[in-house]
Amino acid sequence: MSTYSYNGNVTIIGAGIAGISATLELLDAGKSVILLDRDKPERFGGLAKESFGGMFFVNSPQQKRTGIKDDTELALSDWKSFAQFDKEEDWGVKWAEKFVNSTNEVYKWVSKYKIKFFPVIHWVERGLFYRGNSVPRFHMVWGTGYEIINRLEQALENHKNKNKLTILFEHKVEDFLHENGKIIGVIGTNEKDGNKFQVSSDSTIIASGGINGDLKKVKRNWHTGEQNAPENILNGSHHFSNGLLHKAAEKINANITNLEKMWNYAAGIPHPNPLRPNHGLSIVPPKSALWVNPTGERYKPYPLVTAFDTKYMVDKICEEKHKYSWQVMNKKIAYNELAVSGSDFNDGIKNKNILQFLRDLLFGNKKLIKTLEEKSDNYITANSIEELVEKMYNFEKNHHLDKEKLVKTIKDYDDNISRGKKFYNDIQLRLITHARQYRGDRVRTCKYQKIDDKKAYPLIAIKENILSRKSLGGIQTDLSSRVLMKPINGKQEHIKGLYAAGEASGFGGGGSHGQRALEGTFLATCILTAKTAAEDIIKNNN
Repeated sequence: MSTYSYNGNVTIIGAGIAGISATLELLDAGKSVILLDRDKPERFGGLAKESFGGMFFVNSPQQKRTGIKDDTELALSDWKSFAQFDKEEDWGVKWAEKFVNSTNEVYKWVSKYKIKFFPVIHWVERGLFYRGNSVPRFHMVWGTGYEIINRLEQALENHKNKNKLTILFEHKVEDFLHENGKIIGVIGTNEKDGNKFQVSSDSTIIASGGINGDLKKVKRNWHTGEQNAPENILNGSHHFSNGLLHKAAEKINANITNLEKMWNYAAGIPHPNPLRPNHGLSIVPPKSALWVNPTGERYKPYPLVTAFDTKYMVDKICEEKHKYSWQVMNKKIAYNELAVSGSDFNDGIKNKNILQFLRDLLFGNKKLIKTLEEKSDNYITANSIEELVEKMYNFEKNHHLDKEKLVKTIKDYDDNISRGKKFYNDIQLRLITHARQYRGDRVRTCKYQKIDDKKAYPLIAIKENILSRKSLGGIQTDLSSRVLMKPINGKQEHIKGLYAAGEASGFGGGGSHGQRALEGTFLATCILTAKTAAEDIIKNNN
């Protein structure tokens, strides 16, 4: 068996958005870079390429043009409210402060690569019991995450210092090389031929993602204990975001923090066209659908409604004995509101086809609905309440559904709508009223639509599982993205020559999001932490 050797100024582990961003910054400075990735060349860009591409900005040109008054003080207050940082959290808080005050810097950076945004900003994670986004900040990329990666890939391809870049795919990094207390490279296996490789460099950046692609690790680190984790979790993360480099970093005394904090989604279904084992598709739940537990009752004390508090929804579902849920709607609701989070099935946006986008917006994403009807066992249709309830009852072998309870749940909700708007005394209807006051939501939120409405048939039920997505904790870093050692007597040193960026670093400091994310923050914090690492390397001539 042979061992191949490579040399460069900087080794970067992971060719996702964090790894690519750091590479561009380093090439600009004339540094030679060895970029390593476990995946195949056609998967270049990692999970970012599959993402919806939303980015969190404060006081952006789009906000100003649409009359949204925002500032960093308000944004930071919202962030800390939603994050609910632990009292002892230090570096995560510092990184949150750094990011909120740096969103203009990130905006300018992506704009440099001709990445453009929708004029209408989405308003997500508004908060339910804890204040979230006080104003809309979710800037949707025209072209989704697919466009972001394509633009950055083109920038690499056309870079004046392209000759200083070596990209090695299907290379699995397994350990770090160190000498006199400094990281001097990495070793691993070329998974194409089984040969070993070694990379020597002055600096190394870990940009390999989190742990959420390994569902065993997700359950092991579940915030309420492994026994309370759902038995069936879908994988909405990258299959190589498996914590392998966390373990290797911990062996050299790196401090790993907050792994119990995760950003999972409540509405996952098996992907109709899976790319990896247990691959899940993240449904954007319709606000007008009824979200019910396995027995057919709405969740208490607050019904589940998307765009307010994702963590609350996941927690409520996982409090139940059977940790899955149903959404019940009709075709009118589905056409108006049903969507998925990611570039999949959002062809109008992904392909930057304005006519297709407007058609889907006005008449519904028919491709998505048709695909789910034809390929998803979790997507049930019926032409009567009785038929729908019977199909749902028979879907699960253990027959968890109480048919009478579900019929009553639907009737009670519809009866409230029938009484007229001035008598609405249902929390879900109040939240829909609030959402429709913002023009970005009005066009995609039905105006108090009943479920059992024959004009809106067929009826639809979607069985959903928790979907694993992002790690909010990770390898702890200082404000220069340098990896920190475990503290001794309250003091911490950094590991010389080693940096972490993006999800691997818990998006900065081992936990800059705290308990919750304001959404759109993941791609942006990947870029900031990667730029920070590159800047420190350049500054210190590493």
